[in-house]
Order: sequence, then C-alpha cells, then structure tokens
Amino acid sequence: MVQAQRPVDRELEAESFAAVLRSSKTAAPQRGEGYLDGAVDSSPEGFSFTCEQADLSHHLTSVGRAVASRPALPVLANVLVEVDAETQRVALTAFDLNLCIRSEFEAQVRGSGRTTLPAKLLSDIVSRLPSGPVTLDASSQAQESAPVILMSAAGQYQVRSMSAEEYPTLPEISLRTADADGDFVGEESPTAQALELPIESLLQGIGQTLFAASGDETKQVLTGVHVKLLAGDPPCLEFAATDGHRLAMVQVEADGIPVASANTGMGLDFTIPARTLREVERILGTQTAASTVELRFDRSQVQFVLPPRAGKTQCQQRITSRLLEGQYPDYNRLIPRQFERQITLERRPLIESLERVGVLAAQRNDIVKFNLSAATQTLRISTEAPDVGSGEESLPVQMSGPDLELAFNVRYLLDALRVFHTQQVSLELNGATQPAIWKPLGAMRLCYLVMPVQLRAT
Repeated sequence: MVQAQRPVDRELEAESFAAVLRSSKTAAPQRGEGYLDGAVDSSPEGFSFTCEQADLSHHLTSVGRAVASRPALPVLANVLVEVDAETQRVALTAFDLNLCIRSEFEAQVRGSGRTTLPAKLLSDIVSRLPSGPVTLDASSQAQESAPVILMSAAGQYQVRSMSAEEYPTLPEISLRTADADGDFVGEESPTAQALELPIESLLQGIGQTLFAASGDETKQVLTGVHVKLLAGDPPCLEFAATDGHRLAMVQVEADGIPVASANTGMGLDFTIPARTLREVERILGTQTAASTVELRFDRSQVQFVLPPRAGKTQCQQRITSRLLEGQYPDYNRLIPRQFERQITLERRPLIESLERVGVLAAQRNDIVKFNLSAATQTLRISTEAPDVGSGEESLPVQMSGPDLELAFNVRYLLDALRVFHTQQVSLELNGATQPAIWKPLGAMRLCYLVMPVQLRAT
C-alpha cells in the first residue's frame, strides 16, 4: 500500500483585511494617487459618459474579478463608477474587502459623480452589445433610486443603482509627490515604499512558484507566495511557495532596483495572496508595450500599478491587496546541502511518461513509483490501480549513487516540470523518505523540493 507522508507545517492565521478597511456609509473615499483621486464632486444634474463598447467591456471584465461571489454587504456585488468631467475620465472599481481592482480610462464625460451598479449584470449586458459607442447616462441620479440608462445602437437598458455612499472606503497606499517647486505634497502612508520591477522578472517569479501555494484556508500564510528582496549586484527577488508537501523557490534578477536600496532590504519581505498574483499574472501576461510595473507596499498591503495596454496610453489599472500575516516558514533550512544520488534526464520524455502512467495513477491516489538503477542507468516509472490495471515505462538516465525505490504524487511532479524551460532536469536524492530536489539544468536559481510518499511494506 502507498500512503502519502504527513507534512510538517505550522497553522498560522491572518487577520481579516476587513477589520482595517471597514465600510462606512458616511466616510468619504481616502485620497490617493491617480487621475480620479479623492472624492468626486457630484453635479446636481447627474452625469453621463460615452466610450467604445469594447473598452467598457474590457474594463468591466477586469474589475469584475474582484467582485465577491458571496458579498458581505449587498453593495459589494456592485461596481463603483466614478466620473470626472474635469479630467474626462471614468474609474471602475470592485472590492471584496480583500482584493481591490481599479481601472481608469478616458471617455467623453458630461458632469461628475459616483454611483454603483450590479457588476455581473452590467458586464453581461455590455459584452453582448454591438461594437460602437455606448453611453451610460446617470443624469437622473438626483432622484432617489432613479435608474441608470445604458444606450447603444441596439437600444437602451435601465439598471437600478445603489448609492456610492454605501460603498466601503477603498484601500490606498499614498506616496508623497513633488510639486513644481520641488516641495513634497500629500500624505504618505506609514512605512509606504515603492519600486519599479521588470515585468519579465515578476512574471517569472509568479509563474514558477504560484502552483505550489496551498489551497487550505486554515493555514492562511501558506495560501500565498512569499517575496523577499535579496542584496546583490544586481539585486534579486526571491519568490517561494509551499503547501507543506512541496516547495517552489526561484530567484530572479531585479535590474530596476538600485543596489543601495536592495542592501537595506526596503522592508520587502512579505507574503502576497495567491489570488492577487493570479490577477497580476493574467493582466501582465497580455502586456507588450511596457517593460516595468510599479510595486507599492506598506506593512499591511501591497499595490501593483499596472502599465497601460498597447495603444491605450491614458488607461491605468491598480490592484491593491492585503498582505497575509504570520511568520512564513524558514524554507531554506528544508533544502539538504549534500546528496547521495544525482540523476540527470530529459525533461520532455519524462513529462510524457508521467502523463501516460498518470492516467492509471489517477484511478487510485495519483501515486507513481520510481525505481532507479545505477547498473542499467534507467528510471522505471510504474503504478498499480487495483481492479483497474497497471502501467510501467522506462527512461534512460545519467545516475551516480546507489539504487533506490521511492514514490511521488504524479501531479506534484508534472506541476513543476511544466514550468521548467530547459531540455534536461536534475534530480538530487538521499533516501526514500527525504526531500527530493528537482532543478532545470542551466537555471540554478530555480529549485523545486517535493517530499516522497512513504511506501508501506505489504
């Protein structure tokens, strides 16, 4: 019988972001940076704006991913719409008390004001409208519970709104900026800092670790990716994620960070929720025009100021998220310094064999056996599924050290091998129940630790 080895980790809890970001029907929005910062003075006659259907649909879809599926407050099922006639800009915001996504864009604006509209309903309607100009008219908002009118070439729709005064205060990380005379203006959040990160480095760090984050909400600090700034020339960002069974760690160069700043650490040593990073990865993955992203952070939250899309230079998106509280495990001490066995093999054939054998392994518990032979320089991969069948394949390897039989969860192996981008990979081992270290050859700053499962004698 095969039994997964029990992981050793800490149960750590994180305080709710909602305790810091309480809603208030009378509170005005916090001042921050951007084109629509601070409260928007509402026009007595209401407001309206016109933009392209494709643009409105894109921004509604982007912010809609921060709308809570089960909102704590009815208004959190809505998107906050803010319109400013002076700047001719519209801002859409969604916030679930943990994650806030804000998207700003240019439009033909008449009047200024704020309201909230059902996020999913509005997005579903706009996405089905024909291409061309669409107008959202809230000129009747001076009347209590008056509907907002959405107009296009196809016709018009009336959508019931809720007052923007019911929307919670939005999170913001404020940085002082210099005016024309060089004097600093505005209020700065305590411990707030900002730096520019290469988009390529950020995406690499996220993509090669995010899959290993835990999905167990009872261990909050493990449901994110730990990010740390390491001193050097150039400095490096270290990303790490673990669920207690495996650990993914990668160091990427951060050329945009001054060496002097990196030597101080800048306080960049925190854990970002996996959900936040998935949204950052999704948006940045479509970027082609920009090379850097601004990262702002303080003791409790982090904000990504994303570059505009190609051809949309006046658009701006910001993703703000709480940080996960609690002490992240000291993962470096889990990595052995010496190994009895070193194995090198081709990555693509290994993936293909694991995928085939994994079809049968999935019928039972996803466990596959590895039999390593130094004499024949082969790796035999096998699995047995009672009442279903069995499978076995062999691969050539370059191996040093004694023979060994051990077992792994096939999904854990495939998750890592698919984000490696080299032709060959190395496997370093000691015993059948000790950590196994996988690395892509030629990328020594990427390390993947996975615990073997325990083979029970029958």
